[in-house]
Amino acid sequence: MMKILMVTMGLDIGGAETHIVELSRELCRRGCEVIIASAGGVYVREVEGFGARHVRLPLNTKSPGAVRQSYRGLKQLILREKPDIVHAHARIPAFITGLIHRRIPFHFVTTAHWVFHVTPLNRFLTNWGTYTVAVSDDIREYLIDEYDLRPDQISVTINGIDMEKFSPERSGARIREEFALNPDAPVITYVSRMDESRALAAAQLIGIAPELDRRFPGIQLLIVGGGDQFETLSKRSEELNQSIGRRCIIMTGARTDINELVAAGDIFVGVSRAALEAMSAGKPAVIAGNEGYIGIFAEEKLEISRLTNFCCRGCDASDEKKLLRDVTALLEMTPEQRNAAGAYGRSVIRQYYSAEKMTDDYMAVYQKAVCPRCSVLLSGYYGFRNAGDEAILSAVYENLMNMGRNIAVDVLIADPEKNRGRYPFRMVDRFRIGRILRAVRESDVLISGGGSLLQDSTSTKSLLYYVTVMNLAKRCGKKLVMYANGIGPVTRPGNRKRVKKIVEKADLITLRDARSAEELTSMGVRGKEFHITADPVFAYKGADVYRDPEQASHLLQKEGLPPYRSFVGISVRDWERLDPEFVPKLARICDEIHAETGLEIVFIAMQASSDRQLSEAIRQSMESPSYLVEYDHGIDRILGITGSARFILCMRLHTLIFAAHMGVPALGLVYDPKVEEYLSMLGLPAAGSVESLDTDQVREAVRTMTERLDDVAEMLQDRTGSLRAGAEKNTQLLDDFLEKLQRNK
Repeated sequence: MMKILMVTMGLDIGGAETHIVELSRELCRRGCEVIIASAGGVYVREVEGFGARHVRLPLNTKSPGAVRQSYRGLKQLILREKPDIVHAHARIPAFITGLIHRRIPFHFVTTAHWVFHVTPLNRFLTNWGTYTVAVSDDIREYLIDEYDLRPDQISVTINGIDMEKFSPERSGARIREEFALNPDAPVITYVSRMDESRALAAAQLIGIAPELDRRFPGIQLLIVGGGDQFETLSKRSEELNQSIGRRCIIMTGARTDINELVAAGDIFVGVSRAALEAMSAGKPAVIAGNEGYIGIFAEEKLEISRLTNFCCRGCDASDEKKLLRDVTALLEMTPEQRNAAGAYGRSVIRQYYSAEKMTDDYMAVYQKAVCPRCSVLLSGYYGFRNAGDEAILSAVYENLMNMGRNIAVDVLIADPEKNRGRYPFRMVDRFRIGRILRAVRESDVLISGGGSLLQDSTSTKSLLYYVTVMNLAKRCGKKLVMYANGIGPVTRPGNRKRVKKIVEKADLITLRDARSAEELTSMGVRGKEFHITADPVFAYKGADVYRDPEQASHLLQKEGLPPYRSFVGISVRDWERLDPEFVPKLARICDEIHAETGLEIVFIAMQASSDRQLSEAIRQSMESPSYLVEYDHGIDRILGITGSARFILCMRLHTLIFAAHMGVPALGLVYDPKVEEYLSMLGLPAAGSVESLDTDQVREAVRTMTERLDDVAEMLQDRTGSLRAGAEKNTQLLDDFLEKLQRNK
């Protein structure tokens, strides 16, 4: 198993420190060798007790002398122990580890436990390693926004809890005896570092102690933790104890027996890891801290609690009035009600926050970190809000991430700023030559595709763009993969020569249909193996959650469609060679479908900028009602809506592919040979050409389809099965290619 060196500031009481202890404990259980370098603290004895080694270094201070001493000691430790992973926690340890990493090679991982005010200097000095683990989604976004980290460099884990250690079966008897707690009076437990940045709720809880004593005579407050505010809060507590006339508030200082302290209480107040530990112990909890206030934890608070990692970031501020209200509400519950609240909290820990799950997350990051890294640059028609191409991008990215390799992904995309937050990878402006060149130089391989990139039926300008990027990659000595490409039509002689030359430089070529291979052969491409596969979308799994008809119905209701009404989907696109009477002809057909079948008419705009105007023109010409949904709902939702239709009448290739992928019968309105090719592969009928729309042909195709919808759907299962296998072949060929590439690095 692995040898892992943890580097952290110290091992005193705190959420990050407990996170490190529980991770180290579980790693030791799995047979890993764990060394922890820190300034020491109350947890040293515990970590040495479960088999980790501790090395004391002054990693908890920024003083130049301490930094020099830590640098020398840590460097010697790494050279001597040769760990598989050096895992730094907090900014000072990460900074020092980063300095050493510049001098000697090792696999460097960090964890971000919190968010801090960022200055240009500490942004420059902070080093987040090869991979960073964030303990919540909002910390992940903070790292991207404030430090410009690559999204695929960051993994998200949880604050894993040892559910045996923090269990309702644990007794608080020893603690009750130690502090002479009255067994007939309620006990509130609070756990946190008593630092200025952490102790707000502790101060507020102390502040409401007199009123709590008035409402619940004999109540006891057990305040656990030490820090720079401990003396101030202790003095305030003593003053209030004197005014109350007894020891109501007990300040314990720093402790390691947190599980027993929590067990001694009836309810818990606090945030973050301490709150999760109390929930694991079956204690009802009030979530309150410096970052904000959530209140009594219950099912309706689960989403916001998980979103903020139980730290309340972005929530309303905590205050004594709210705290008094919610503590009172918990104490006024019956024992059965409090037990039920505690049991729900423990079920949440079991489902989302176990130490085993946290360690699984870290092991996945460690495995990626020790593998040679492969940098991939994707080029395609991305960022233009076209559902088909965005689905291709989602499928290719999903496949890359599921390979289990150490892969960094950049994507050439339109308007990265406008698309900020939409994607989990680093975006490179496809129109900035300097940035494209830098991205190419930093990559190992350019993946061009999928989709119909090499064609001049729309324009030569588009073809030249993709050929230029591909040539740039080869001139920079990079590998070139043509991934699930649809080739052609390429009609201009000069363009055919350009395509032939670049295809012959490719290192791997997969094509989404046989017609594309025939097109390349007709151009004179020789000496290259063409792998006939299928469109990547057939292997896309992201839409599974939206297969539920309830989900699609809910989305369609937002567009005005009455609930649970059956509908036919219509997908059209603007095209320069459309039949002059296309709009009134298709409007009449839609009216007839509605009148004869009772199906509602729903237009699906796969690319709003291109499809909306034509869709609206047809709707205006119709006599029956109709509805419109746009790609801005997102890929998964558009797939789900498509999958809820009774059948689809479409021009766009990817509407056809979406329908087939979701098992929905479809008719094609042909504007391009690629549509005809896929209709043939799927065994679906063409309803005619859009250049000269024959309404009788469309009517007959619709009539035939509606009479045998179930048969067509069953047939599609067989046809899409082979296409799904073809799409998965894309992934396997690329995986084999990247494996060889990484092996040779």
